[in-house]
Amino acid sequence: MAEITASMVKELREMTGAGMMDCKKALNETNGDMDAAVDVLRKSGAAKAEKKASRIAAEGITRAAIDGNKAVVVEVNSETDFVAKNETFQAFVEAVAKQALASSAADVEGMMDEKWVEDSSKTVKEVLVEKTATIGEKLSIRRFEKAEGDVVVSYIHGGGKIGVLVAANGATGDAVKEALTNVAMQVAAMNPTYISRNDISAESLAKEKDITLESALNDPFSLPKPILNKLIEKAVNGVWSDADKAIYEEKKSNMNYLPNFLSDAAKAQLAELALADKATISGDKIFAGLVEGRISKHLKEICLLDQVYVKAEDGKQSVAAYLKSVDANITIAKFVRFEVGEGMEKKQENFAEEVAKQMNA
Repeated sequence: MAEITASMVKELREMTGAGMMDCKKALNETNGDMDAAVDVLRKSGAAKAEKKASRIAAEGITRAAIDGNKAVVVEVNSETDFVAKNETFQAFVEAVAKQALASSAADVEGMMDEKWVEDSSKTVKEVLVEKTATIGEKLSIRRFEKAEGDVVVSYIHGGGKIGVLVAANGATGDAVKEALTNVAMQVAAMNPTYISRNDISAESLAKEKDITLESALNDPFSLPKPILNKLIEKAVNGVWSDADKAIYEEKKSNMNYLPNFLSDAAKAQLAELALADKATISGDKIFAGLVEGRISKHLKEICLLDQVYVKAEDGKQSVAAYLKSVDANITIAKFVRFEVGEGMEKKQENFAEEVAKQMNA
């Protein structure tokens, strides 16, 4: 029996991305034959994929594929960041992107039974099972989304942690493509929700206004002074404790510092008074202006064209103004932003402990 060394296990793991114990077992089974060990890992596919089905795969990478004026971005997950950096895994994700771009399916589930773009004798599902076996972790093709326009660009950030598509109509050429690539970087960095305010429904705007209004009332000390003074007068006359009343009398000459000294109960009581008087306060013109100002500021943060362009030399130019300076006819048709693992539960592990446990085994 050949001696199975740590360097052999390391080499096999780097070749396949499989787990350490899987690599060690495969080498033992094949008496140290590296090529045969790779085959063992591949052949154990279906059973291993089944065992891994309940695991959490929240790491991984995004990749994009473009063909003319059509593009797609995909997210494929693994269990660990180690595998996400593996060349075998990354090549697989590149192929998944090509598959998704060519696919007529509307979602991942519909794509699973299609013939694999690189080997028509297998389905996407069968290849996924094989890669799960070879790599030794649960893999998941989580999602893909397409974009189409006169010009379409992609941007992959952080080695694949964020993938972005931007499609535009109305203009073409290298300058437009460069501008859209800059906008894709903007999307990656600033994570807008909408292209412009025109994309926000009346229902969503009403909800945003209500949230902003409630938030303002829950922070009484940010309210206009006339409204705050009336609330404090109510609080002093029958709501606050004697201790908080005394603090108010002592600090009222400098209201900016008053919240630092009042009890949490007193601040909560003040907010309750504001919420109870919501109808009256909402009708105040000064307060209405405050709410509208906060809504406008928020919309500038979540609407791509309203955002301050991250490369603006004056620190003020909006994305819309930047695009207009390149070509007044550019119209953003769509953007897509995938961030690996967003919205997923991630398993918290101590990597050093996990390695020690596996080596001891």
